[in-house]
This record gives sequence, C-alpha cells and structure tokens, in this order.
Amino acid sequence: MADVPILSLTTFLPLVGALFILLIRGEEQNVARNAKSVALWTSIITFIVSLFILTGFDPSNPGFQLVEEVQWLPAFNIAYIKGIDGVSVWFVLASTLLTPICVLASWDAVEKRVKEFMIALLVLETMLVGMFTALDFVLFYFFFEGVLLPMFLMIGVWGGPNRVYASYKFFIYTFVGSVLMLLAILAMYLTAGTMDMRVMVDYPFSSNMQIWLWLAFFIAFAVKTPIWPAHTWLPFAHVEAPTAGSVMLAGVMLKMGGYGLIRANIQMLPEASFYFQNLVFVMSIGAIIYTSLVALAQTDMKKMIAYSSVAHMGYVSMGIFTMNQQGLDGAMFQMLSHTFVSAALFLCIGVAYNRLHTREMAAYGGMAKNMPRYAVVFAIFMFASVGLPGTSGFVGEFLTMLGAFEANTWVGLFSATGLVLGAAYMLLLFRKLFFGKLDKPEVKAMQDLNWKEVSFFAPLVAIVIIMGVYPASFQNVYNPTLEKILADHQASLRSAGLIEAQPTQTAHVTQETASTATQGQSVADKASEN
Repeated sequence: MADVPILSLTTFLPLVGALFILLIRGEEQNVARNAKSVALWTSIITFIVSLFILTGFDPSNPGFQLVEEVQWLPAFNIAYIKGIDGVSVWFVLASTLLTPICVLASWDAVEKRVKEFMIALLVLETMLVGMFTALDFVLFYFFFEGVLLPMFLMIGVWGGPNRVYASYKFFIYTFVGSVLMLLAILAMYLTAGTMDMRVMVDYPFSSNMQIWLWLAFFIAFAVKTPIWPAHTWLPFAHVEAPTAGSVMLAGVMLKMGGYGLIRANIQMLPEASFYFQNLVFVMSIGAIIYTSLVALAQTDMKKMIAYSSVAHMGYVSMGIFTMNQQGLDGAMFQMLSHTFVSAALFLCIGVAYNRLHTREMAAYGGMAKNMPRYAVVFAIFMFASVGLPGTSGFVGEFLTMLGAFEANTWVGLFSATGLVLGAAYMLLLFRKLFFGKLDKPEVKAMQDLNWKEVSFFAPLVAIVIIMGVYPASFQNVYNPTLEKILADHQASLRSAGLIEAQPTQTAHVTQETASTATQGQSVADKASEN
C-alpha cells in the first residue's frame, strides 16, 4: 500500500458510491432498496480501506504521516496536501465506522427520498474524512464548510416538525463562525505566504496578531464544538434531525471543533491560547454546570442527550486549555469516548422512537420486562456517559479533571459537579424508561432489538468497554503527537517570556518534568534534588 494514496482513496470512495446511487433508476421501492445496498457496501468498503491508514501509521512518529502533496495553484502557493498525525487518525476511523452504522439505523426509519438521503450521508462522510486529513488551509476550509450542506439537508428534509427552523439555525450559526475563520486564514496567508498548515504550526506570528487570529478561530470552533454560550443551535438540531443525522452530528461533527482548537489555536497560536486560558475555563465550566442542569429539567429524551453532549464537550475544551499532558490526553480520550457513547445513545433513542414515535419519557416505562436486550445495551452506554470505571467515559473525565486540578484547583472542583449532575439526569432517564409497571399497551407491544440493531450496537459496546479496560490501546497512538504539541507549545511560551525556563507552577509542566514523572519521581522530588 506504500504507493497507494490511501488518504485520498478513503476520502473520495464515498463519493463514488454516491455517484452510483445517483444513477439508479426504476420503481421507487427498487430504487430505495438498491440505494441502501449501495450505500451500505460503499461505507463498509470505505471503512475497510481506512483500516490500512491505521496499519500504516507509526505511533512513534509524532509528525504528519502518509502525506500526499500535489501542486494545485502554484502561483498562489496553494497545494492539495493531505496527511495525518496522532490527533487526526482516530477521527478518520470514527467517521468511516459510524457511516455504515448510520446506513443500518436508517434502513427502515427513512421512508421518503431514500436515494437522496443515502447520497447526503455518503457526501457527509467524504467531507468529514477530508477535513480531518487536510493539511492545506484552503482544502481544510473547503471540507469544513462542505459538511454544512449535507447536514443542512438531512435536518431540513428528513427531520421533525420544526426541521426548517432547526436546519436554518444550524446553518447560520456555523456559517457565521466559519466566515470569521476564513478571514483569519486569509490574514495568516498574507503574513506567512502559504496555506500549508505544516508551515503555519511553526510560523512566529506576532503577539498582537495572534490575539485576533485566536478569537476568529475560537468563535468558529466554539460554535462547532459547541461551547457555552454558543451551543443554542445544537438541541434544536438534534431534536429535529433523523437518528442518522444526530449520530453523525454528535459522533463526529462536534469533534471538528475540538480538533480545530488543538490544530489551530493551541499549535499555531500558543501565546494567545495562554492569554485566553481563563476565559476558556469559565466557558467550559459554564457548559458543564449549566447544560447539565438544563438536561436535568428535560422531558424529551433526545433533547436531554443533546444537552449532555454540550456538558461532555465542556470537559474537552477544559482539558485542551489546561496545557498539560493529563488534560490534553484526557481531552483527546474524552472526544473519542463521546464519539461512540453519544452516537450509541442517540441510536438507543432512535430504537424507542421508531417503535412508539414519541420522545417523551412519560410515554414509556417498564421496558426492562419486554425489552431486556435493549435495557442492557442502554445501561452500558448510560454508565459510560456518567463515567463508570471500566467504561470509556471514566478515563476521559478522570484525566481532564486531573489536568484541571493541576492547572487550577477551582476549575477542577467546579468541573467535578458535572459528574454528579450527569449521573442524576442519566439515571432519571433510565428509571423512567425501563423501571416501573409495564401497564401501557403500546409499550407492551414493543419488540426487543432485532438483528440489524444488534449488529450496529455490538461494535459500539465492544469499543466502549475496550477503551475503558485497556485505554492504552488508543492512547499509544496519539500520545507521542500530544507530547510534541505540548513541548512545542511550552517552548513558544518560554521564548515569549510567558513562563520560566523551569516553571514552578504545575499548570505548565515542562517536557523534562513530565519525563521525570514517568520515571517515578514527582515534581517536588526534583525540586528538592536541585
């Protein structure tokens, strides 16, 4: 596979499938059946191809790998550049894994314009993979914006009663943020003379310029993450979106914001990131506490999970800006955990909605008696969401809070309240759905999970448990890259005089100190030795 442009192949294979679906003709039922089959096989093949990215990736190399570079607009120093590092590789695989799961979840749920829905889903996959592998800012912005169109259509055409309002709110919020990012990209291009993101990472932008660039990027990624108070579009989008739309939105699209914060704000604008650290802490704590309280007051299952997504992503933004190894590691792990846990929870809600056609918790009750398999699956993902040890949710939340306590004790203390509130609303949801009397005739008639549903829940259950029991299987891939990002970030801060060569504050642990800690010595021990 050495000579195969594996990243481009993974990116554009879904478009080939979308083209085949576009050419399907015949009776409506035959077209729908063939469209679903083509979409399923295309997404499965794409996922298999994407596994070669992981097998060809060298975790010990913290730089960009599998780089593909072709001159695009040489007169303007703009090229087609794709590559991956430890930060992006897992998001590529998550995108390719969730797509066939979404096809299966939509198999019976989507009944109108099936052909167009499958095309939109495959186009969305191309845009997501393209964004996570882009190393030229023009290419990055093209894919970043390209995600809007298929998701806008999925919400606006196949969504609920208020789908038009939700789709326009989603589009306007994210588009406005993206325009600010475009202005920042243009300013960086005029300064550095290139769109190559590898050059931008090391380019010494002035301190004043970093402030404005950071704000522009942060607004764009804060909306996409979303970070409180730029989150108000998300609950509407989730509630009105079809199940597959919610899965891709929560599972992958929200990670575009976290990925961008690491790639642009932390790596390219270190001085401004240091300057705005406390602002991000305040917004993250606001997201964790406020949206958890709002989730606790919800009666709509989907809206509750939507608000919980904002709270969980608050841990991500907090962990990223702790600027220490534990926090950054926790943020990455929390993003990966949330990818699978939130996707699974929306799939669980879709199972109930497809049978009873309501999302109100009061309409259910006692389902553990007639749907035991469904109850077990829901319980696994509920426990992962609240951070039960042995599940993926525990590792990410523990590491982000550990990093937060190291950076600022008050931030760590306030973030811990989110664990209590998260357990409260998730246990409330589980109790209302599965416990109590099974006395509603329509609930009694609900059938347990079928083979399609078991087939897409099984890999998600396995991943959540593997991540919880053996987190190193995921951490070993991205940790060398994170260590390099952190070392470069702190070197930039030292050169700017923002931290000391041997910082006394544990909020900014140097690479030497972190290395010493791994050998069993504490920071205090080292200080006493000196």
